[in-house]
Amino acid sequence: MVKASKAGSRVLHSTGENVFMVFNYIFLGMIAFLCLYPMLYVLFASLSTNTGLMQHSGPLLLPIGFSFAAYEKVLQNPMILLGYRNTLFILIMGLIVNLLMTSLGAYFLSRKGVLFKKPIMMLVTFTMFFSGGMIPAYLNMRDFHLINNFWGLIIPGAISTYNMIIMRTSFQSIPDSLTEAALIDGAGHFSILFNVVLPLSKSIIAVMILYYGIGIWNSWFWGSVILRDRTLYPLQVVLREILLQNSTQDMMVDATDAESVAETIKYATIIVATVPILCVYPFLQKYFARGALIGSLKG
Repeated sequence: MVKASKAGSRVLHSTGENVFMVFNYIFLGMIAFLCLYPMLYVLFASLSTNTGLMQHSGPLLLPIGFSFAAYEKVLQNPMILLGYRNTLFILIMGLIVNLLMTSLGAYFLSRKGVLFKKPIMMLVTFTMFFSGGMIPAYLNMRDFHLINNFWGLIIPGAISTYNMIIMRTSFQSIPDSLTEAALIDGAGHFSILFNVVLPLSKSIIAVMILYYGIGIWNSWFWGSVILRDRTLYPLQVVLREILLQNSTQDMMVDATDAESVAETIKYATIIVATVPILCVYPFLQKYFARGALIGSLKG
């Protein structure tokens, strides 16, 4: 039972409600810790000494013998810096292509009276469930000369059907009176899209940047398939080499280095590759929930 205080400004909860709230906070705190602990483990391991980490077993709650040696070696590795440069180029150009193509498709499918709109929408949705497969995709990229260059990682993923449907739903929430007024004033569809629709869709654009950006940043498979020149490797392919193929030779100067940071360098590489994308999220968070909600309300 909820009781009002004498001052009328506070609400006193019953004993059962207080017990539930305490249990709820403890439970949610445990869930949050379980979600954060893998990242904390990698962070603590990267800040530990190699000898201490190798001798340790079980949970890791603090760095063992605090050291930045692994980060020094990672930042001195030319492949890491080259991977950053390549990934940033793919990310920036990819986002430009993604946002442009997705907004064009979403605007077309959001307009009323479009000829063959429903059959086109069915064909677009069909691609969410069925595809030609990896080998036909590779052969297409080979025929279009997209092998061993960055555009092979950008053009095939220019549009995500799921993201386009979300953006289309958001565009449908914009009042028709605005676009009709623009048409009466003589504006064309490109002018309406870039001067009316997109300025009113900042939330959904932020969601698209987050969705596409995370996908591009974490992508490694096609980079490892179509890229032959190691100087073109994006950061995640470099990270894959280090973690799976134990390729840390580029960071070692001599045997002493190998003994001092051979294990911790892998964890430091993960942190270096992960932190930048984590830093972007707080700037887009205020748009994210509203944009995702707007894009999911109407069918």
